[in-house]
Amino acid sequence: MKYMLLIYGDQSLRAHWTQEQQQQEMQEYFAFNAEMQKRGVLRAGEALMGTEMATTVRVRDGKTLTTDGPFAETKETLGGYYVIEAKDLDEAIEIATKLPGVHIDSIEIRPLWDYNQGT
Repeated sequence: MKYMLLIYGDQSLRAHWTQEQQQQEMQEYFAFNAEMQKRGVLRAGEALMGTEMATTVRVRDGKTLTTDGPFAETKETLGGYYVIEAKDLDEAIEIATKLPGVHIDSIEIRPLWDYNQGT
């Protein structure tokens, strides 16, 4: 089954990191990517730009409304995601625990709907 690992974190926690700390985390993510590719479970993954780059779109009464920023005001924002193939939720959880940001971020695991199977 495919699962999406959604990485939520407080952007302000990394705002004061040194360049060395940022590079260290990136190296950890590169290692995670390599491990998941070697295991054959990685399907996709990307980091997202900060919420200051986000635009929210709504259509109300036939009018398109756009707002700078995310839909909700919240401290934790979506920072990136992975799509993995795991045999079950237990394996998806095990993979999520290997994400470098798991120690300061929250990882939401959501199964992807398979329209071919109806689940």
